[in-house]
Amino acid sequence: MSESPTAAEQRRRQVELPRHLGDFSLTARVLPITGLALIVGAAGAGAAYCLLRLIGLITNLVFYQRVSTALVAPGAIRHPWLLVLLAPVVGGLLVGLMARYGSEKIRGHGMPEAIESILIGGSRVQPRVAILKPISAAISIGSGGPFGAEGPIIMTGGAVGSILAQALKLTADERKTLLVAGAASGMAATFNAPLASVLLAVELLLFEWRPRSLVPVASAVTVAVVCRGWLLGSGPIFPVADLVHPGPAAIALSLIPGITGGLLAIGATGLVYLAEDGFKKLPFHWMWWPAIGGAVIGIGGLVEPRALGVGYDVIDQLLTGRAALSLILGILVVKTLIWSLSLGSGTSGGVLAPVFMIGGSLGALEGDVLPHVFPGFWAMAGLAAVVGGVMRSPLTGVVFTLELTHAWNDLVPLLAASVSAYLLSVLLLKRSVLTEKIARRGLHLTREYSTDPLEIFFAHEVMTPEPAELPLEPPRTLIYADQTLREVANAFAVHETTRAPVVDRADPTRVVGMIDLKQLLHARRKDHHEEHHRERHLGVREYATSLAGED
Repeated sequence: MSESPTAAEQRRRQVELPRHLGDFSLTARVLPITGLALIVGAAGAGAAYCLLRLIGLITNLVFYQRVSTALVAPGAIRHPWLLVLLAPVVGGLLVGLMARYGSEKIRGHGMPEAIESILIGGSRVQPRVAILKPISAAISIGSGGPFGAEGPIIMTGGAVGSILAQALKLTADERKTLLVAGAASGMAATFNAPLASVLLAVELLLFEWRPRSLVPVASAVTVAVVCRGWLLGSGPIFPVADLVHPGPAAIALSLIPGITGGLLAIGATGLVYLAEDGFKKLPFHWMWWPAIGGAVIGIGGLVEPRALGVGYDVIDQLLTGRAALSLILGILVVKTLIWSLSLGSGTSGGVLAPVFMIGGSLGALEGDVLPHVFPGFWAMAGLAAVVGGVMRSPLTGVVFTLELTHAWNDLVPLLAASVSAYLLSVLLLKRSVLTEKIARRGLHLTREYSTDPLEIFFAHEVMTPEPAELPLEPPRTLIYADQTLREVANAFAVHETTRAPVVDRADPTRVVGMIDLKQLLHARRKDHHEEHHRERHLGVREYATSLAGED
């Protein structure tokens, strides 16, 4: 007996799968989050401005005994030796107290904490972190800590985005997007480097390159840079008079700061975690560790006072070729040591500005023996190299250097320096300064991005053809013949099954085949084969034959 039209239609609806909505669905998801990201971008710029002013205020109070929010560095005048020695100790003690009795999340340089929040915390950040992190960082840096403002602003801006997302009914992925939008906005407003900030977000925080996250993050960064223009100005942070196009010799010689920068990055990273392991062996609470790290900073400050603080003025001298040899050597040795050792104490402060200074000093030192191109050229190459090696973000290292200086002609030598340092770091060091900390917390993080092989194959290409009719009782899930294997894998995961019928999209009641887990893994087997199987397709005889055929 045949079914009535009403019964047949009801049965059809039971097995009908949601159709792919294409661009309309994407727009419906992206536009609301982008609107929220614009707000987060403005807030991130405001947070960056407040943090920089707070750092300036504390630095002026501690080292110059005056009330001013101008961003200055210690060492511009001769300070009493006891002040240089004890100020970082007191600052470290305050940070330790805030971490123990406020929130332990303020410890560290910001990026690993943001990554951990994304990986296992559902992109949820406590509201208190948005307040305590910038204050603790300002105390740490303002009292002489050799750190940057960018790590704390990443955590602070990320907290702003996360808090807004938590107040709304959003998915974890949408919270992640707003968290990263806030982090990238703070970075862009701090350094006036929008493209580098977006690249950093992609390479370090988003773990994807998809419109749903890239569009909101880029929009937030754009708003942040516009706001920065009103608050702090729109010019480059370290303008370089670049009137020379580097030639082939300069490009080839850029491998020298690239290789040495990679080695320096490996050494500094190892020193950070050697110090961290050493602090863990101390027989007292971690609250006191930042104060001990502060003592290391103070001793280093007695040797080279200009190594204290953020050091934007020193970076400017290095990148414009105005640094004396004594300053270059002092920064290279002292800054590297006090930054690495004190960062291992778990105090609050960022890594980028110190890496800029260390890399710039390395390049400037090598510039004394390498051929002259223009003032600051080799310092720029060293900066890009050490960023590429320490952060394992070679593109970010290149773009950061270009946006900081506006020396656009130097793209190729900077690329050579940064990528060679990155290659050396990958070959000789298992993890970067960021991912090592994540690994030590029991998490696994990959920084390699590639096309998912499951996106390449369709269900009808791997299924077993089995023309049939669906049973009266619908199966756990159905697969369309034109769905990708990634969609099949998602359906298997959601419905907790490893086998499903494949149906025709035009008539979902008609089964055209079956697909199971073994067939789903066909794409993985093909990808593995292409990666590991070597074969020759064109020998000398075949090549000669092909040429003769073409003639």
